[in-house]
Amino acid sequence: MATRHLADWGARVIKVERPEVGDFARGYDKVMHGMSSQFVWTNRTKESVALDIKTEDGRRALDALLEKADVFLQNLAPGAAKKLGLDAKSIVARHPSMIACDISGYGSTGPYRSKKAYDLLVQCETGFLSINGTPEAQAKCGLSIVDIATGMYALNGVLMALYRRERTGKGTAFEVSLFDSMTEWMSYPAYYTRDSGTPLTRAGARHATIAPYGPFKAGDGKAVFFGIQNEREWQAFCARVLEDASIAAEPRFNTNPHRLANHAELEAVITERFAKWSSDEVAEKLDAASIANARLNDVAEFLQHPQLHERDRIRTVDSPVGPLQVFKPPLIIEGIEPVLGPVPAVGEHTAQVLAELGLGEATLESASGAGSAQ
Repeated sequence: MATRHLADWGARVIKVERPEVGDFARGYDKVMHGMSSQFVWTNRTKESVALDIKTEDGRRALDALLEKADVFLQNLAPGAAKKLGLDAKSIVARHPSMIACDISGYGSTGPYRSKKAYDLLVQCETGFLSINGTPEAQAKCGLSIVDIATGMYALNGVLMALYRRERTGKGTAFEVSLFDSMTEWMSYPAYYTRDSGTPLTRAGARHATIAPYGPFKAGDGKAVFFGIQNEREWQAFCARVLEDASIAAEPRFNTNPHRLANHAELEAVITERFAKWSSDEVAEKLDAASIANARLNDVAEFLQHPQLHERDRIRTVDSPVGPLQVFKPPLIIEGIEPVLGPVPAVGEHTAQVLAELGLGEATLESASGAGSAQ
């Protein structure tokens, strides 16, 4: 994720993969005309070089790449990078202007430093599942939020280090872990639990600490989602949407803690009022009162969302299986378009890149493990 964002905005990103099989994410599914949706998502615009870095020629090719590189990111299994001299500190010791990042499950120190980690497992370890789901059942997040968070923090570190190098000429070795990234995201529920003495309750589609905030049924049986963020909005909601300003001042509902404590009664009041209107009418009233609200879309409906299409957020990129539709990155910079290049096949650019490094055909065959055990 980190390097794909760099590639989107013009960095030349060379992905070093295992020969033949490549990144294991290539095999997660085959739904994009034979390619993995997760791999396509995070690997467009990159070049793929297939190297067996445990062979002499494979390591020589990698070292030649490092001589010319600005940034190096690795997420090998715990301890593997250090054994190979490819951890960030070793890289910067050899290349003082290099920016090198170690991505790991739990970081380089502590009792879990050698433990393997994947997204769901870190969701579990950091308590995320305990606050996500319904009161009856915990649920994992439907997205790889730990991986995404870690990738974005790695990207943030690379950009800070590039700016530092512009000012000082010095490289930077840094690390980011899945556990530390999710720790940052869990700050608010952790602080709330620690300092209130009460754990956050799983609230399903509702907010755990703000009321009203979530789905409420309208007269046509459809749910309308909306959220109240402050007392000014609460008063406007009662006066302009519920059409009864006196509700805002009721002792049961006149502060957010009171509304939370009496959320069942609050929901009954709101649902009784909403029963007079369709979901479209409720949404219109919420819009008129400047109350944030939303429809409950499924993914298929999201793919047809007018905001997505009218803002031209979809592009077509090439791939080994033909053209694929992808979303543009979220930054919009006037006068600058993201690159959005092809998704590479395993080792598609190995010969080209090794030729640029002055390494010949024999090196290519040996470095990519041709004819040797993998």
